[in-house]
Amino acid sequence: MALNEQKEEIHVLMVAFAAQGHINPLLRLGKRLVSKGLHVTLAVTEVFQQRMFKSSSITTTNSISGIQLLFYSDGFTIEYDRKANIDLYMETLSKFGPLSLSNLIKNRFHGEHKKLSCIINNTFVPWVADVAEEHKIPCAMLWIQPCALYAIYHHFHNKLLPFPTPTNPDMSVQLPGLPLLHTHDLPSFVLPSNPFGSVPKLFAQVFKNLKKLKWVLGNTFYELEKEAIDSMAELCPIRAVGPLVPPSILGEDPNLDIGIEMWEPLESCMDWLNHQPPSSVIYVSFGSIIVLSGKQLVSIATALKNSNRPFLWVLKRSEVPKPEGEEEFPPGFLEETKDRGHIVTWCPQTKVLAHPSIACFLTHCGWSSLLEATATGVPMIAYPQWTDQPTNAKLIAEVLNVGVRLKPGSDGFVATMEVERCIEEIMTGPRSEEFKKNVAEFKRAARAAVADGGSSDRNIQDFVDEIIGHSRGSL
Repeated sequence: MALNEQKEEIHVLMVAFAAQGHINPLLRLGKRLVSKGLHVTLAVTEVFQQRMFKSSSITTTNSISGIQLLFYSDGFTIEYDRKANIDLYMETLSKFGPLSLSNLIKNRFHGEHKKLSCIINNTFVPWVADVAEEHKIPCAMLWIQPCALYAIYHHFHNKLLPFPTPTNPDMSVQLPGLPLLHTHDLPSFVLPSNPFGSVPKLFAQVFKNLKKLKWVLGNTFYELEKEAIDSMAELCPIRAVGPLVPPSILGEDPNLDIGIEMWEPLESCMDWLNHQPPSSVIYVSFGSIIVLSGKQLVSIATALKNSNRPFLWVLKRSEVPKPEGEEEFPPGFLEETKDRGHIVTWCPQTKVLAHPSIACFLTHCGWSSLLEATATGVPMIAYPQWTDQPTNAKLIAEVLNVGVRLKPGSDGFVATMEVERCIEEIMTGPRSEEFKKNVAEFKRAARAAVADGGSSDRNIQDFVDEIIGHSRGSL
């Protein structure tokens, strides 16, 4: 169905929660929709406007790479510290966001040639489905975690299976299409120990509002999660449209890359990587949120020193030991590793992972990081902390078989010897070649999925065709 046959433009509005890991997948989906002829706008909260325009990828205050930008109020002043009380923030956003977004739609999308044909939200703004229903606009959700998590949360919030309780906190869960999940494999938000009251409420709203969604799209690809995707096909289908990572690491045109960075990446690490042997460097990064304890930092540093291998370590400014502080590197660490270690506060991760000198990735197992490592063919050492990361670690070590998982002690602390064991296992252990072979196959499958006619490309084209059909009144 050719868009040039249409007299009116087909407009799609994407609504994002103001976090890098939520915005970037939507931007990348939006870019693929634009490439298929749709007009795409991204709406995000006003406070993020200032942060976004610090990014080198932002060229104007009105658009990012062909995607228009709009901003709505979350109910707080710009100066308010939104991290101070996450429960209060999410509650306020759910009250003020719908009215603000509704007014934005009324003011910006009116008339025959500016009518919205679809709204796409993501998980942390489930109330967008209510706004879409109010305006009689078809709504889709982009699920930005693995389909395995979609299945877990669906069964949990619909009470289809028993899950751990305060009186039985260590029970295991068996879901169709997934291996047996022990307590330490489950997302933290379904556990009785979860301290964040707003997040379970938010996910409950997501699955309550599923009936208001015409489509659920997943940032994954069929070949990566076929069993989990198939298991949901009759229950609550999800269409894989990923991996929504920079196209350059999928072998596509680098000019198509789109995304924002919360912090300025230090490109110096790329020059350092250029001087390292192929497949030799241990890349260590725990994402934008997790902050290591001083004791854990020392444990990892000691293991890196003892490995006698080159390493690139991303340590956020809040983690870097102060000269007079209590948290310090092990004695002699910096001096002994100065010729083979490089420590930065942030880096261009996808460029790093795609560099031929990278041998493995010690990761917190955020889904975006897992997809990026998969798309670049890098085996992983899993060190999960919370939310979806424990389940993602299960996928890495026991389902996809593309890496190993660190085993903490009963106190949650990962000892130096355990970090050393995993480094050696993934670099030279009996299964090291298996890990490389498996992740190389998923790298190939990821590229095939997004290529013309691939599984994800077909799902995106079907989605576009259905949006056009609805706009023309055929659905």
